[in-house]
Amino acid sequence: MSKARTAGNVHLLKHSLVAAKMSVLRDKTTATVQFRCALEQIAILLLTEASKHWPTRATEIETPLAPMTGASLAQPVVFVPILRAGLGLLEGMLRVMPEAEIGHIGLYRDDVTLRPVNYYCRLPARLAQSHVVLLDPMLATGRSATEAVTLLKSQGATSIQFICVVACEIGIEQLRSVHPDIPIYSAAIDPELNEFGYIVPGLGDAGDRYFGTL
Repeated sequence: MSKARTAGNVHLLKHSLVAAKMSVLRDKTTATVQFRCALEQIAILLLTEASKHWPTRATEIETPLAPMTGASLAQPVVFVPILRAGLGLLEGMLRVMPEAEIGHIGLYRDDVTLRPVNYYCRLPARLAQSHVVLLDPMLATGRSATEAVTLLKSQGATSIQFICVVACEIGIEQLRSVHPDIPIYSAAIDPELNEFGYIVPGLGDAGDRYFGTL
């Protein structure tokens, strides 16, 4: 059974499968195809944990043997990957929820200031009525996630979760300082950033490793 260690609104998923897949992601010798598979599988496990308490409504159905009361999600779900690395999480989650709507937020990190620069934002129309899951494999400085949540809220989103694979304490505190209402789900929390803003020990650049652009 999976367990999440929760502190405030930060949920660290403790799971044997996650630990094994994380070792694959972190290993610098892992090839692109294995990296993609492991990232998509971890995404499914993280989504399972994050969706555990999503509200449902009663739905009357019939099995081959008898009628019964089933359940359906009470809100539409919107996945919003932060481009481009967030697409790696999206692929796995769509296997579980192919009916979800998808938005995209494009941010890149300025190499000098380490601050996010917004270059693209396209979101579904009914954010206020939907549950939004923001996706980015790395929560490093936290500035990109903070900017993305600000954009989502400006478009009417009120129910938002953030899912990452590796977080850093600095990034967690940055996101919580501006948006304390946003739950954070992660498979690992690492201790520090290096001088280039990368999480240490981390797993390198998730986007480059997923897309094979090293």
